[in-house]
Amino acid sequence: MNHAFSLLLALSVSDLASRRDAVVQVVEQVSPAVVYIGTVQVVERTFRSRSVLDDFFYGPREQREAIEGLGSGVIVDASGLIITNEHVIRGASQIHVGLADGRKLDAEVIGSDSDNDLAVLKVKGNGPFPVAKLGTSSDLMIGERVIAIGSPFGLKKTVTAGVVSALGRTVKADNKQYDELLQTDASINPGNSGGPLLNIDGEVIGINSAVFTNGQGIGFAIPSDKVRRIVAELTQYGKVRPSWVGFTVANLQPTRSADPRFDHLTVVVRGVEEGSPAAKAGLKAGDAVVSMGGSPVEEASEVATRLKSYPTQVAFDLAVLRGGRPLTLKITPTEFPAQAADELAWRRLGIKVKAQGARLLIDKINRGSNADQIGLSPGDEIVRLNNRPVPNEAQFRESLVLARGSPSVLLQVRRLGVLYHLTLPF
Repeated sequence: MNHAFSLLLALSVSDLASRRDAVVQVVEQVSPAVVYIGTVQVVERTFRSRSVLDDFFYGPREQREAIEGLGSGVIVDASGLIITNEHVIRGASQIHVGLADGRKLDAEVIGSDSDNDLAVLKVKGNGPFPVAKLGTSSDLMIGERVIAIGSPFGLKKTVTAGVVSALGRTVKADNKQYDELLQTDASINPGNSGGPLLNIDGEVIGINSAVFTNGQGIGFAIPSDKVRRIVAELTQYGKVRPSWVGFTVANLQPTRSADPRFDHLTVVVRGVEEGSPAAKAGLKAGDAVVSMGGSPVEEASEVATRLKSYPTQVAFDLAVLRGGRPLTLKITPTEFPAQAADELAWRRLGIKVKAQGARLLIDKINRGSNADQIGLSPGDEIVRLNNRPVPNEAQFRESLVLARGSPSVLLQVRRLGVLYHLTLPF
C-alpha cells in the first residue's frame, strides 16, 4: 500500500514538472515583483438641494468626493522603485501598493510624464523588495511569445499570454498620440495599465498601457528601451527635461523617388536651426524623413511627439532620403539653451520678458509681431503659458520649449489687476 502511494506521488510530481513550461516559470519568477496600485483622488462636485428655497438663498453647494482608481506596476529596484503608467496615478492624493506577499504600503511619486504615459513611484517601506529585470526591446521579433501580468478590473495577479503582433505602432486616444508602441494579442484591459509585458526569459520588454480598449485581441505596451530612457530622467529630475534637436518638418504629397522603397514618403525637413544638434549631425532642409529610432514616420505630427521621448544626451537614428540616396544620421539632443528659447519667444511671439520679484513682465515688444497685433505692451504680466505658471524666466523658457510644436499658445496676462486669456499663433 505504501509502495503504491509512493508510486502515485512520484508520477504526480513528474507530471507537474513536465507541465511547468517556460510560461509558468516566468510567472513564478516575476510575479513577486508585480504590484497592485490603488489610488484615491479627491474631487469637488457641485450639487443642488432638494429644496428650491435652499437653492435660492444658498445657491449650489460644493461636496468633496473620493474616487478610487486602480492599476498595476512593476518593481525594478530593490529599494522599492516602481514603474507604472502616468494615467494610473494622475491626480491622486493617496497612492498605495499591494505586494505579492500581502503587504499594503504607501507610495510617493518620484516623477511622472504625461506625454509618454510613464511614472516612477517609491514604496514607503523597508526593503529589499523583489525585482524584475528590465530587458531590451530592440531585438523583439514579431511572433515571439510574451506574458502580461497585472490586475485587470481589479482582479489581482492575472496572467495573460500571447505573441508580439507588431512593432512601432502609433495609437491616438484621449486626444493624445502614443508612438513606438508594441502590439500584442495578450489581453491588456483597464487595471493592467502599468504592469509588465515579459519575454520568455522573464525580462520586462514593455510596460502595458490600456490606451485602446475597443478591440479584441489588441493590446499595447510601451517598449522597454523607451521606458529606460524616460525613467532615467524621471528618477534623476522628477520630469523629462525639454531637449533641443533643432529641426522642423512638414507634410508633402508623395513623390516618386529613385528607389521604389521610398515612394510612400510624406514628411520633409522644412528647416534646420543653425548650431543645433540636427545641424551638427548633417541634417538639411529638403531631406525626406524615412524613420526615427528605427520606426517609420508617416506624418509630420509624429516627429514632434517622438522627440519628446528622447531626453538630452540620448542619441537616436534619423533615416532620411536625400536626392534619392538613403542616409542614416545619429542625432544627440542637448538641453535647450536659454538664448535659443529667448529667440523663440522674440521670433514667434514677439516678446522679451524679465523677472521682477515673483512676477514675469513683458520687457519689449517686437513691432509687427503677433504680440504687437493683439495689443500686448511692456509692463504686462504673464501669469501662465499653456496653463503652466511662469513666475520666472526659467519656467517661461521651459513652457515655451514644451509648446514649440504647437500651432498656437495660450497666454494668461494681467494688466491693471485684470486677467486676460489670449491665444497667439505660434
